[in-house]
Amino acid sequence: MQKIMPTLWFDNQGEDAAKFYTSVFKNSKITGISRYGDTGPGPAGGAMTVTFQLEGQDFMALNGGPEFKFSEAVSFLINCETQEEVDYFWDELIEGGGQPSECGWLKDRFGLSWQVVPSVLIELLSSGNAAKSQSVMGALLQMKKLDIGQLKEAYDRA
Repeated sequence: MQKIMPTLWFDNQGEDAAKFYTSVFKNSKITGISRYGDTGPGPAGGAMTVTFQLEGQDFMALNGGPEFKFSEAVSFLINCETQEEVDYFWDELIEGGGQPSECGWLKDRFGLSWQVVPSVLIELLSSGNAAKSQSVMGALLQMKKLDIGQLKEAYDRA
C-alpha cells in the first residue's frame, strides 16, 4: 500500500465513479469495496468506500454524503505523449455530462477536475527562450482541449 492515498468524497456515487475511472484508464482496477450495514449512516448494502487503482496509483472513493463538493482547487494531471492520447482522455472524461474548461482542464460527470496535458508542453514552455515560451502560452490560453500541433506551431513562429 502506498504511503499517501488520495480520497475522493462523493455524496453517493463513489462506486459508479470508481467503475467509470477504471474503465477510462487501461492499467486500472477496483481493489475493494466496503458496504454500509444496517446501522448506517448510509443505506444498508450501499458502498461506503471503494478502493481502486489508476495506472498503479491507489485511490479511495468515500460515499460521505452531500456536505462537500469538488472544486478546481484539486485536480489530477494526465501526462499524454501523443495527440491521440490527449483526445482519448479528453473525450472519455467529458463523456456523460463532463464540462470542458480552459487550457486543457475539464470536469468529469462527477465534478472532479482533470488536466489533460501533452508532455511536450513542459518542454516548449521551459526551452529557455522567453519569446517562444510566451508564444506557446498565448496559444495555450486560447485552447480548451490542447492541440500539440498548434502548440508546436506557436513555438516555431516565435
